[in-house]
Amino acid sequence: MHNRRSMRLPDYDYSQSGVYFVTICTYGFARLFGRISDGKMRLNELGLLVEEEWTRTAIIRPTVDVDLYVVMPNHFHGLLWISERKSEQNPEYTATIRSNCLGSIIAQFKSIVTKRKRGISSAASSPIWKRNYYDHIVRNERSLERIRKYILENPARWSDDRFYCH
Repeated sequence: MHNRRSMRLPDYDYSQSGVYFVTICTYGFARLFGRISDGKMRLNELGLLVEEEWTRTAIIRPTVDVDLYVVMPNHFHGLLWISERKSEQNPEYTATIRSNCLGSIIAQFKSIVTKRKRGISSAASSPIWKRNYYDHIVRNERSLERIRKYILENPARWSDDRFYCH
């Protein structure tokens, strides 16, 4: 039995209000979502599906807002705001919502992308996502602006990206 070490911050409540920066990588760093051309990301069908499901996160979950994000060839970066505001859930999704902690949000996002991929790809059995994801708790405005800049510039800096060589 494997005893994997958690990448999450010990004793931190990931459902509390705040801004979270996440990076989700593809399984084996496979370039599944499109390609970079002239410093811009050109999404393929699966990349468009990833983008669509990420933006739906805020529709499905009334306590979550999406900020800047970028779908790259083999990974995804996004900023999420989790708040305590209470509003009516969209009745279309109420039965499928899990808790509003970051882990549940990411798990549900990855799951629905995988399920929808089965409908568009003949390689339906191959995994899309790595098991885990990276997160960073954004603690101040300066950090938020630095991350936003990183997200915006990520496609233009693809050849320098740590995931490029894979």
